[in-house]
Formats: sequence, structure tokens, C-alpha cells
Amino acid sequence: MWNTSKRDIYTLSALPKLAAKILITVLIGGFLGATLVRLAPGFGVDEEQLDARLSAQSIQALREARASDSNLLVFYFQYLNRLLHGDLGNSRTLQRPVSRLVAERLPETLKSVALGLALGWSAGFLLAVAIVMSRAWYLDLLGSLLVGVLLCVPAAVLALLFVLAQAPARLLLGLVVFPKIFRYSRNLLARSSALPHVLTARAKGLGNLRVLIWHILPTATPQLLALMGVTVSVAFTAAIPMEALCDMPGIGQLAWKAALGRDIALLVNLTMIVTLVTLMANSLSDILGKTFRVSEV
Repeated sequence: MWNTSKRDIYTLSALPKLAAKILITVLIGGFLGATLVRLAPGFGVDEEQLDARLSAQSIQALREARASDSNLLVFYFQYLNRLLHGDLGNSRTLQRPVSRLVAERLPETLKSVALGLALGWSAGFLLAVAIVMSRAWYLDLLGSLLVGVLLCVPAAVLALLFVLAQAPARLLLGLVVFPKIFRYSRNLLARSSALPHVLTARAKGLGNLRVLIWHILPTATPQLLALMGVTVSVAFTAAIPMEALCDMPGIGQLAWKAALGRDIALLVNLTMIVTLVTLMANSLSDILGKTFRVSEV
């Protein structure tokens, strides 16, 4: 009862500070994203202004319509004011509300991330467990070679290879997160398996499965939870170039179109979404890991 109460008190006391940190970071990320778009070459140039059929008055009207985007502080203040009322603005290039575009594209990206994480964790963690528990040098060598090859190949190159091979693009995220999961899990499990209480359990004749479940995993769980948050961030970030290169209808493809059109309203929202997902994943894994440690005290 005391451990449970202590865990709950720790979690509740950490939430307000964590929420404030996430909010401030997301707002700063959105402003930096708007700054990069505003300073990018070609900002403010509209293809409609090149139409020879338009009169000087029409071109001037188009420029005045974009005038609010030119002043970065004015734009961001107006954006935050709309955001407080639930309005994410309108996409200039796609001529649609940003909220509707995000609602259509975000579920596809989340599906890709979920599948990639499931594949990456299944392959990476199970291979790490097999190597540590069997202590087979050839499995260790095979896993290290595979991880070395995958780490040397950029995610964009892997995406192009998947396109050429006409392979399912969502499997790509599994290959992106697999090396990080395998390397960290393998080192963590190997270090945990060398602890004195684990060696004592082996000396008493306990089987590998019991040693793994009762002695190794409880020690490694906080670090594995932290790794889970990191891999969520890695998978979500890798999904953006993957969707753009593989022409998948997700957030990545939407970000690519927005970048080509210098669509500041759309890019600011996408920047804040990516920042928010990354921070929430890392913060949740951190809270779970620390809570797990507190519960063991």
C-alpha cells in the first residue's frame, strides 16, 4: 500500500511541471518552424502572380492577402489566437482547412508508426533475448553485421530501395528502429544477466525462461521503457521522409507538399504536431520508468 501511494504521489507531482514544459517546447517549436519557412528562399512568391491574364490590381490584391504572413510576429500571434478557439487555419496551397487535412492524414501515419514499432521491437528484442540467453556467438555476429549494414544506409535510401522493389513501405519503419532496439536491448540484457543475483539463480539450476522473467527483465524494465519512448520518436520522424518518397497519404507527404508551396500555416501546425508527439512519447516513457523504480523501493 505504501509503495502504491508513493508512486501515485510522484506521478501527480510531476504532471504539472511536465505539462508546462511540453507546452512551452511546442510553442517554441512552432515559432522556430514558422521562422524557417519565413526565411526560406522563395517565400512570398505565388504562382498565381505569374499568370499573365491577371491585372495589376489582381496581383496587388494577392500580395495584400499574403501580407499577414510576411510579418512573422503578427502571423504567429494571430495563429495562436485562432488556435485558442480551435481553428488551425487554412492551407494556402491545398485550399482546405488544416484541421481537416490533419484528421485525414494523421491516422495513416500512426498506423505506419505502430506497425513499424511492432515489427522492430519483435525482431530486435527477441533477437537480443535469444543471443543473451543462448550465448551463441554466431547469433551475436549475425545480429551485429545486420545492424551495422542497416545503420550505414540512410532511411531515404531504404525508402527508394523499397519503391524500386515494390515492397510494402510500412515495413521500412521496422528496419529503421530495429538496429536501435537490438543494440540497446542486447547490451542492457547482457549487463543485467551478469548481475550477482542472476548468476546465483543460474547456479541454483533455474531455467533460462525463469531467469529471464523473474531476474533479468525486472532489472531492465525502466531502461526498456525509456527506449520505447525514443523509438516512438525515431519511427515518427522517419515516417515523414518515408511517406514523402513512397507517396503515402500521411503527415510526411502533407509536409512535403507544404514545404514545396512554402505553406507557412500548414507547416507550423505539422511542426507542432511532430514536436508534441515526440515530447509526449519521451515523457510518458520517462514517467513509467521512474514510477517503476519508485515502486521497487
